[in-house]
Amino acid sequence: MSNEGLAFLVFCVGMLALMGIGMNMGLALVLTGAGMAWVLEFWDTQLLAQNLVAGVDSFPLLAVPFFILAGELMNSGGISRRIIAMAQAWVGHIRGGLGFVAIGAAVLMASMSGSALADTAALATILMPMMRQQGYPMHTSAGLIASGGIIAPIIPPSMPFVIYGVTTNTSISALFLSGIVPGLIMGVGLIVAWKLVLRKMDLPEGQPLPLRERLHATRKAFWAMLMPIIIIGGMKTGVFTPTEAAVVAAFYALVVALFVHREMNVREVHGVLVRAAKTTAIVMFLCAGAQVASYMITLADLPGVLTGWLGPLVNSPRLLMLVMMLVLILVGTALDLTPTILIFAPVMLPIAVKAGIDPVYFGLMFVLNGAIGLITPPVGTVLNVVAGVGRLPLHQVIKGVNPFLITYTLLLFLFVLFPQIVTAPVAWMR
Repeated sequence: MSNEGLAFLVFCVGMLALMGIGMNMGLALVLTGAGMAWVLEFWDTQLLAQNLVAGVDSFPLLAVPFFILAGELMNSGGISRRIIAMAQAWVGHIRGGLGFVAIGAAVLMASMSGSALADTAALATILMPMMRQQGYPMHTSAGLIASGGIIAPIIPPSMPFVIYGVTTNTSISALFLSGIVPGLIMGVGLIVAWKLVLRKMDLPEGQPLPLRERLHATRKAFWAMLMPIIIIGGMKTGVFTPTEAAVVAAFYALVVALFVHREMNVREVHGVLVRAAKTTAIVMFLCAGAQVASYMITLADLPGVLTGWLGPLVNSPRLLMLVMMLVLILVGTALDLTPTILIFAPVMLPIAVKAGIDPVYFGLMFVLNGAIGLITPPVGTVLNVVAGVGRLPLHQVIKGVNPFLITYTLLLFLFVLFPQIVTAPVAWMR
């Protein structure tokens, strides 16, 4: 077996073995990259150290800590709560209204933070006690909230799009634009699925709030609603880049929390910064480790190896996309979204480009598939968040998420068969 073949074997077996013993994913990537360097006879500790630093030495990656900070400030400063209150004021009275509130709030919050975990935690913390009090089946409610939370990586601003763009050298602005229409379609799909699920529920209707109270709730959410307009409008008009947009989002959320809503004081900012720093450290170490593995993957020409295997499919882009998405569905059941992007995007994108697939479209599909993996067992990070907040057994949440997981899978295949749903709006908005 050639050195390249051995390197591929080390990559596959090494990652599976290290994941199997529960090792930190960032450290597993470093060790796997080091093993590949040894097999390729390219061992150099200085080179490994340089790649570790290069993995995080990127200006676009600065968007990650600031979007994380913006999400923390949103939840601590009352922005998330006001969005949910506004949605409840308008649709909370109809049968199954809290479900529609969850969907509407998820779409709105997705346009602000870009973090599935942060949005899901906020939605679950506020809505699940209300759903329990009003007699909603908790497993289905938890499944709906988890499904709404994964819209966050799709609608801009999106941290996974930033990581994907940096990893594959794809335009982050174009990736952001590509997520708007699919994200809204995901929201519509959840509405349809929730209406079908409602047929089996015996839930009462409430009394609609007076128009004055609805307008009052909308007015209280004004500053929250202004945030996505500033972020997306600023990027679309070229006022600031996606990285700068993250800084604007964090600063805006801080000002609103401290001086407009006044639900935070200066002392509480320290705790928010600490939580954001811890999450940032996890993501950045993953990026550093992935750079080591990615460098060795390039030396071993693993994309070329996979292109040889998938060669017959290169002339059929849709079939190739279906095969890749099926592979990523399997991967998504075992890996979180960020490691999936860092490990597989650099390997798969060259094959997609060779088949004539638009790299921005492929990026959207890649991230969408990875986001679905967040609600797919056995890993299902978002499922664990909902189960923890709602104090529910994980198997109940898995049961409740199934109807919405099926909906997303159908949408995934719809976007594969009709890529114009993604590419046409991007071409128009650019």
